[in-house]
Amino acid sequence: MTDRLRFDFCEVNIYDNYMIVIMDTGVNLKLDNNSVLTNLVDTYYKGKPFVYITYRINSYSVDPAIYKETSKIQNLKGFCVVSKNFIAKSTAQIEKLFLDKPFEIFDTLPEATAWAQNILK
Repeated sequence: MTDRLRFDFCEVNIYDNYMIVIMDTGVNLKLDNNSVLTNLVDTYYKGKPFVYITYRINSYSVDPAIYKETSKIQNLKGFCVVSKNFIAKSTAQIEKLFLDKPFEIFDTLPEATAWAQNILK
């Protein structure tokens, strides 16, 4: 891991070619929150392919408009959700429709990180 960063709505763990984001409980993720995360992309992954992993251990909501903006990140090569929670997985299936990037859903972080490494080959 390169860095662990804490914001008022999430924790971000930065690795060489993927980031793992854990949102806080009860957050309603909106475009202004997303701009913090896109700034991280510019700082850590400028011109370098990477994968975004959201580790959904807490309950929160996402404004679907975020996915339209996220799809514009050229060096984002994949997006995945990690959760064992049925509702979180069902929500992710709907979110998948809004993102124009490879999008997968996994039960565990090792599955997600293996997929990230594979998609970046």
